[in-house]
Amino acid sequence: MTVNCPAARYLLLIAVTLLCFFAIHADADSDQPIDVGVRIEGDEVIVDVNFYVRATPQEAWAVMTDYDHATAFISKLAKSVILSRTDEILLVAQKGEMGYGPFSMTIETVSEIRLTPFEKMQSRLISGNMKKNESTTRLIEDATGTWIVSHLESIPDVWMPPLIGRVMIEFEARARFGQVVDEILRRKALSEAKR
Repeated sequence: MTVNCPAARYLLLIAVTLLCFFAIHADADSDQPIDVGVRIEGDEVIVDVNFYVRATPQEAWAVMTDYDHATAFISKLAKSVILSRTDEILLVAQKGEMGYGPFSMTIETVSEIRLTPFEKMQSRLISGNMKKNESTTRLIEDATGTWIVSHLESIPDVWMPPLIGRVMIEFEARARFGQVVDEILRRKALSEAKR
């Protein structure tokens, strides 16, 4: 394919550079395989994540529901605060960045999170700069650890180019869940060291 327009050539160069960048970083995370599938159907982004961690559901749950301290272990999360809490439902405000350079955007949400302890978290958008953001995350125990299966359906407030958008979302999801796994294992190791 020949690209004659300078602007199109520039965008193509950016796209190829980003694809190479994301591919390199995806390989760097391969010691903790996190399976991420991304589909963009019209305006809707659908993300499925599936991974395994050598920790109990309780150990994984403690990290995954620690919204007040999430900024300490999720690098692109600038704010995470529990606004209200009942036994089963949290109202959580978060603000973070996604992407890089000209393809970055700020995401601000207030979400209602319904908790079924050690088994399931269901989140739905109450307000923010997205049109839709709903997710279900399940924790499934087995003999040596926990499978974590997450399904997200969202509609961003901005248009996202399908190819670059899909690769960027896949990279971001893998990086974020990788940081969660690191924190689960870090806390588990600290707990075992104190015994």
